[in-house]
This record gives sequence, structure tokens and C-alpha cells, in this order.
Amino acid sequence: MASPEHPGSPGWTGPITHCTARTKQEAPATGPDLLHPGPDGHLDMHSGLSSNSSMTTRELQQYWQNEKCRWKHVKLLFEIASARIEERKVSKFVVYQIIVIQTGSFDNNKAVLERRYSDFAKLQKALLKTFREEIEDVEFPRKHLTGNFAEEIICERRRALQDYLGLLYAIRCVRRSQEFLDFLTRPELREAFGCLRAGQYPRALELLLRVLPLQEKLTAHCPAAAVPALCAVVLCHRDLDRPAEAFAAGERALQRLQAREGHRYYAPLLDTMVRLAYTLGKDFVSLQERLEESQLRRPMPRGITLKELTVREYLH
Repeated sequence: MASPEHPGSPGWTGPITHCTARTKQEAPATGPDLLHPGPDGHLDMHSGLSSNSSMTTRELQQYWQNEKCRWKHVKLLFEIASARIEERKVSKFVVYQIIVIQTGSFDNNKAVLERRYSDFAKLQKALLKTFREEIEDVEFPRKHLTGNFAEEIICERRRALQDYLGLLYAIRCVRRSQEFLDFLTRPELREAFGCLRAGQYPRALELLLRVLPLQEKLTAHCPAAAVPALCAVVLCHRDLDRPAEAFAAGERALQRLQAREGHRYYAPLLDTMVRLAYTLGKDFVSLQERLEESQLRRPMPRGITLKELTVREYLH
């Protein structure tokens, strides 16, 4: 068999990206894909499988064994280390610094984020809509009519908000909810994807590398949830002329899409990986074959690039 022409040459017939069909299990394009626990409280693992998967029974068994290991619950500790008063022209508010670390082992990827009291209040309001019974015993620190900027009140509320986060995280359905995930990651992700759309790749990459470890810890039960952010990292490195770093991030994203050929990122990501592999002198033929096999099983009417797909995330 003659080897394929290289990307960009006149004889190059692939890869042509195609927008994969969205399955019922996938979330809207504006947010991550999350799986939900089944009736027995366990994740419905088969909901993430492509109905046309070509894996053998033994391969499937090995795949799910590996997935169970990856889905082992990651325990996180929340600490509100400090609080500061910030004054604007027309407003004054308290900003709380939240540190999130993984317990049980040394965590060199601790997350540091800042949220206002109003952000906590929005989280509480959102959770009450879906989990009113589950969080009825979780006390939310109320706002005082006066003295909100007194040092004693700020310290008291800092401790109360820290306890509040810990109690929420202890409730399985809450810690896996989109509301909880959005509170901890969405502001940074929105800013990162906004920078990506604006071509501000260094800033986008800085934000993504800061929030991605936390997103991965919070969604260990659903590997595909971090794929959009990982693909954004791929694009940032690629457009900053760092193909090796881009390829490494792409490999991490593909690992999270095992047995999920129907995922909307699968074909565009493979297409990008083929081109990166060729640039780096790596084996791009096997990646090209995976892409072609996927397209034969799921033919799509039009193509879409990874960048066209990724920049749509977090638009609202």
C-alpha cells in the first residue's frame, strides 16, 4: 500500500474533519460533558460508549477496568486562606481567596481562586433549585445588615464559607453537579476561552494550566469533561509554535475519549493530531487510519476544525 501524501501536499486527501453527531448524553456546546449517576448511584458507564464501537469484549472489559481506577473518588480540601476588601468607583466588596488541594498525598497542583460573597450567594440559589432537600441541613452564611466590612465579621464569614464548601463537597450529587463545578472553574475558563478567541494565547494558556488540574480533579468520574479545556491547550501551544507540547496535550485529550468516537471533539482532535504528528516526525499514519475508520462509521456532511469547535465553548 502506498503511504499517504503529507499534509498540505497536492496529493493529500485527508484528514478532512467532520463535525460528529451529538449523542443524547452530551451536554450543550457551551459547557463540559458530564455523566450522571444511574439509579443505583453508580455512573452509567455504557452511556459514554459509541454504539458503533469496534472494541472486542476483552478490550471493553479492560477499558472499563481502567476507567474504574481513574474514577476513584478524589478527596479535596477547601481552605479560605484570606479575605480582602476591594473598592471600586461605585462598589465595595470582600474577595475571598480559596485554596483547593487534594488530600492523602502531596499535591503540587493546588488550585488558588478568588470569589466574592455574591458568587457564593449565586451558587446557593442555583443549588436550591435542584438540591433543596439534599442541602437543607447545610447552613449558608447570611449577609449582615450592617458591619459587613468589619474585620471580625469578615473573619467569621470566611470560616463559615469554608465550612459551607466542605459540607457541599461531602454530598455526592452536589459535588458532581454542574452548579458546583461552574462555581469553582467557570470564571477562569470563560476568561481563558475569551482570550483564545481573541488570539491572546499566552494569557489563555496561563489561565487554562491554572484551572485544568482542578477541573480534572472535580470530574474524575467523567474523563471527557476536561476535553474542551485540553483541546484549548492544544490550540494555544500549536499557535505559539510549540508542537511537542500541543501533541502531549492532545494525547491526554484522546485518552479521555477512549470508546467515545461519537463525541463531538473526537474527529476534529484526531485531525489536528495527524498534522502535529507529521510535523514532529511521529507516526501520523495510525492516527489517520483511526480518523478514517471513525468517519466511515459516522459519516458527516460537513467538516469543522478543532479551533472552530473549541472557540464556541463558554460563549454565554
